[in-house]
Parts: sequence; structure tokens; C-alpha cells
Amino acid sequence: MDSLSPELLNTLINDYLVPWSIRIVTAILVYYIGRIIARWIVRLTRHMLERAGIDPMLNKFLCNVLNGLLIAVVAIAALDQLGVDTTSLLAVLGAAGLAVGLALKDSLGNFAAGVMLVIFRPFRIGDFVEAGGVAGVVEDIGIFSTTFRTGDNRIIIVPNGQIYGGTILNASARDTRRIDLVIGIGYDDDIKKAKRILEDILETDDRILEDPAPAISLGELADSSVNLNVRPWVKSSDYWPVRSDLLERIKNAFDAEGISIPYPQRDVHLYQEKAA
Repeated sequence: MDSLSPELLNTLINDYLVPWSIRIVTAILVYYIGRIIARWIVRLTRHMLERAGIDPMLNKFLCNVLNGLLIAVVAIAALDQLGVDTTSLLAVLGAAGLAVGLALKDSLGNFAAGVMLVIFRPFRIGDFVEAGGVAGVVEDIGIFSTTFRTGDNRIIIVPNGQIYGGTILNASARDTRRIDLVIGIGYDDDIKKAKRILEDILETDDRILEDPAPAISLGELADSSVNLNVRPWVKSSDYWPVRSDLLERIKNAFDAEGISIPYPQRDVHLYQEKAA
């Protein structure tokens, strides 16, 4: 092979080698410096989110998303230094993102709901919650789903979109709860005596709070009973044990004192007609 002429060699160096060397070095510097700036921005964002009290899981996820976006911007800027048509690349990425978004719309909806749950905190881990058609203790709040533990120790995983899009009942949101009981007595029974028995039962249970004070009142004159509303206040953790104990003690006390607890019944009267 003949050696290159000085003119051709000079053209290759000036028109290709030097410009491309400068472009490659510039692209490397842009990418390297951009990575440093991206890490600094992510670190600053993480610190600001921690000071704002954002949930650590959400903080980590948002920082990872921000880091990915910044790296993508840096990579596009570096490719632009190499002369790559980034406009077409952005168009392709946009179309791909739209297609992925449409395919994962349910997952993205669950993700958005998970972010809202973490930010607004309608419940926390350990709370007893009724949401998404499930009642149980919250075991974990994820970005896409929430894990519940039911009373019979089953684990149920519910999509966050189903939870945030419906009614949320948090039984553990307050330290105290009111027990609402409706106790029926017969129309022939002494109302004052029944109320006195109920008051004695409430006063002898140390788990029932004095403030707010328990209330006993006549609630309704029903079809087959006189209904009394019994409403004591207890700690949220004592709700179910106290409720169960009260029902048992009320039944035993009424039986001992001759107070009846009516139940729905129907009287059937038969008439015999004389033959014509």
C-alpha cells in the first residue's frame, strides 16, 4: 500500500482526527462532570426530603427516579457532543414511554395512590384499618400495594389504587374509642333498675375510662323491646376485650336480677270456623 500523501494526511488530521478527538473528550467530560452534578443534586434532594419528614421508602424511590432522569439527561447531552441527533432519540424515547405508560396504567395508578398514602398518611403500620374491602392490621405500605394481617393471621395484599380510591376506616387513629351497645329489655321490666345494673357493671370495670364519662340512655321504644344505649369509652387496644366482657356480664346480671332481654317473636292465632 502506498503511503498517504502529506496533503491527504493533513486533511484527515484536521478534518476528522482532531475534531472527533475534541468531541470524544468533550463528551467524556460532559458525562463525567454531569454524573458528579447529578449525584450532588440527588444527595441534596435526599437531605431535603429527610428534613421534611418524608417516609424513607418514598424518599429512596424518589431519589432513584431523580437519579435516573438526571443520568438520562447527562447521557443525551454527551451524545449531543458526539453529533448524534438527540431530537430523534427523544422522540423515540417519548413514544416508548407512552407505550409503556399505556401498558402499565394500572400499575402507575397504584404507584400514584401509594405515593399519596405515604404523603398524607391516613394510616400507619400497626393500625387496624378497614379499606379496599379488607379489615386487618397494616403490616407494610408499599409503593404499589399494602399488606394486611387479618384476625385469623392471614396475609392479604391489596393494590393501593383500590385502597385510596375508596373509604378508609382507621380504628387505631385515636388513643380511645367508644363502645356502642344497644341493650333491649322487656316492656314490663323496670327501666331504672336496668340502668342501675348497667351503671354498676361499668363502674366495676377498671378498663372503662372516667373521662369521657360513660353514657346510658333510652334509645328507642322498639316493636318488642325497650332499647337502652350503653356507650362507655375505652383505650383503643381494649375495645374488643371490653366489648365482649360487657355483653357477657350484662346478660348474666340481667338473668340474675330478673330483667328480660326480648328477642323477636311472632304470635300465631288460629280460629276454627263452624261448618256451614
